[in-house]
Amino acid sequence: MADRLDLSALVHRYAAAVDDRDIDAAIGLLTSDAHLILPNPPDVLTPVREHRGADAIRAALAAVTTVGRTHHSIDSEVYRAGAEDHVAHGRIGGTAHHWTRQHDTIADLVWYLRYDDDYRRTDSGWRIARRALTIDAIETRPARRLR
Repeated sequence: MADRLDLSALVHRYAAAVDDRDIDAAIGLLTSDAHLILPNPPDVLTPVREHRGADAIRAALAAVTTVGRTHHSIDSEVYRAGAEDHVAHGRIGGTAHHWTRQHDTIADLVWYLRYDDDYRRTDSGWRIARRALTIDAIETRPARRLR
């Protein structure tokens, strides 16, 4: 039970770090040899672009700074133990809003997504060792106001 709570906190802290554009905090939640595998939307919604290590992942996460704001919600979390007691796996469902200003309008690009994660317990606690992002659907909505 304690591990599940720690893994949930890890997933939520990662989402908050991305929304706060605190890329260093997000990197701090990964193992030093982490893999981040991303899709290439809107054409490819399955994980195809692999980024390995802190520098490559930092560059990939910097894309979040190109939109006005983001908001990641964790909708579902399923965890299971790995083959060893210092390894676990997770399937995280979520919704990610990406707001952008376009002339006099604001668009909300919504991703309905899933993370397939591998976690490793380190001296600093649980960390994400591998994260593969799949986008199940993309929706564009108008928005009225953006902070």
